[in-house]
Amino acid sequence: MTKNINILVVDDSAETREVIKRNLLGAGYQVMTAANVAEAIGILEQNAIELVITDFKMPSANGLELVRYVREKLKHTIVMMITGYASVQGAVDAVKGGAEEYLAKPFTESELLDAVKRSLSKLEKNNKLDALTKNSTSAQYGLIGKSKPMRKIFDMIEKTAASFGTVLISGESGTGKELVARAIHYKSPRAVAPFVPINCGAIPENLFEGELFGYMKGSFTGANESRAGFLQTAEGGSVLLDEVGEMSLALQVKFLRVLQENELYMLGGRKPLKLDLRIMAASNKNLGTLVSKGAFREDLYYRLNVISIEVPPLRERGDDILLLASYFADKFSRKLGRPRPEFSVPVLDVLKNYYWPGNVRELENVIQRILVLNENELIELSDIPEFLHLNSACNLVPDRTLAQVEAEHILQTLAVHGGNKTKVAQVLGIDRKTLREKLKTISNTG
Repeated sequence: MTKNINILVVDDSAETREVIKRNLLGAGYQVMTAANVAEAIGILEQNAIELVITDFKMPSANGLELVRYVREKLKHTIVMMITGYASVQGAVDAVKGGAEEYLAKPFTESELLDAVKRSLSKLEKNNKLDALTKNSTSAQYGLIGKSKPMRKIFDMIEKTAASFGTVLISGESGTGKELVARAIHYKSPRAVAPFVPINCGAIPENLFEGELFGYMKGSFTGANESRAGFLQTAEGGSVLLDEVGEMSLALQVKFLRVLQENELYMLGGRKPLKLDLRIMAASNKNLGTLVSKGAFREDLYYRLNVISIEVPPLRERGDDILLLASYFADKFSRKLGRPRPEFSVPVLDVLKNYYWPGNVRELENVIQRILVLNENELIELSDIPEFLHLNSACNLVPDRTLAQVEAEHILQTLAVHGGNKTKVAQVLGIDRKTLREKLKTISNTG
């Protein structure tokens, strides 16, 4: 596979260029070289280059200018910076400027090749994201996802829509349970009739029965006219009882009759009204557990749970996180009236590895916040909320030493906080003196 990878080496030292070129050719890569930034740009304009390896300090124009050029002009090219840890600010600037990898001088052949592999791996992630997002607007049923768990959900929607049984949709808050219910409705023969969602946790208990079943004029103080309830307004269509676990036991008894007899009594009414409805329910609580605790009726549970659909949490959906991030970035960019920004690979890694306790709803809010507070063309680590860094189980390269991991973490944290050593020391949980000593050690190893 390496024979199809084109690498451009940019360094003002002919000896360094030759050494790097020889090492890369030996590993099977295609290699071109340039002595300065201007020459490198000329080559990039005429050739498809996957990876640029550039020195940091060069006459006329330094490597950062080349990094910026690649970032702005070449979406399918990635940059690796050659720098010494002695220049901490240089490493910070390289990361903030868009370099996805940096390598300290002097370096061995194995260190060079390992850094190249990591860089190309990040490029592969970028290309994979592009492939994922090409059709991001063609969401099925309003749901976005290509992961195996979501393909299973789409299959369940298809099969459930063609049936007539009641449906229980479970899953954590923010996973899109209502979207699944809407998809079932609009895919079904009932699509031309209303879909009525009812939030069982949002209506006061003393008003719920009247809101659900409707009431007759004079049935209670203030009932100056008869009024249809939610169930009647959905006649011929579908009803979603969202957070059904919040329904009181007394109301559960009355609703059970609706399921058993397909009819209801309005408050103050003496004649039953026939209903033609599909009933769906959703809950972020385990209704089986509520049944065992006596908080939910067992007979109603089994009536609702004819068809069961479990919506997966976002953290189990893999690349769907990146697909959704891109979708929301498009959405909010249009609302803000500006071009959609790109996400750097480190940012994508953080987004993908964050736990997302609030699921898709939380991701949408985070992307909106990022775009409102930043107008950058490239979203970097310094542009995203700090809690994402602190709670992300970021992937580590397994063959690195502890010292290398620590050095990279310190420099990445410096980049995130713009080189503010006081803030970095606070984040790392050390004092400034310890931070200075660690930076000195990093510099000496370079």
